[in-house]
Amino acid sequence: MNRRDSLKALGLAAAGGALLFDSCGPETKADKAAATGGEKLPGVQEFEHERNQQLANEQFFTEHELATIAVLADIIIPADDVSGSATDADVPAFIEFMVKDIPSYQTPMRGGLKWLDVQCQRRYGSVFVDCKEDQQLTIVDNIAYPGKAQPEMLQGVAFFSLVRNLTASGFFTSELGVKDIGYVGNRPGVWDGVPQDVLDAHGFADGWG
Repeated sequence: MNRRDSLKALGLAAAGGALLFDSCGPETKADKAAATGGEKLPGVQEFEHERNQQLANEQFFTEHELATIAVLADIIIPADDVSGSATDADVPAFIEFMVKDIPSYQTPMRGGLKWLDVQCQRRYGSVFVDCKEDQQLTIVDNIAYPGKAQPEMLQGVAFFSLVRNLTASGFFTSELGVKDIGYVGNRPGVWDGVPQDVLDAHGFADGWG
């Protein structure tokens, strides 16, 4: 299983059925706008809609933090010949919404982002977003594999695991990510009768009757 396939499985597991497919098709940009404070979605109760609007009007991450999340998200899910990257699917905005929706994510995310910048400052003299690409990938490699990480990297490992889960969930519940999976929704079928091999197997070589 390659990295993208692994992330698909991770995203599906992390998101869960209710988050993935509230309807029978992929989430549209209009759906996303409604869910984060725009038009009220069908099936959403008024108090839920009001809360979504409230959360959408709040800002948790700083611009620097969002820029860092964007770089991390695109390292986790870069663009390929199938679809765009995590930022193409608005994953940073999804993560911003999720940390407001689930406040227990706030301290691990903010602390992890600070930890990442401190590590990069010590090693390279720059915050993460200002490091060279190979430097960014080196430090990500240090925290992306829990079984190989050094003890002093454990805070980073926990942080990166959370970012990876949120990135996979955000990408594979977006319109772009659902298309990447290949989900097409419910489609009407055409009944052509019982297949001939099934008829033959049950003694109806010449059809029913």
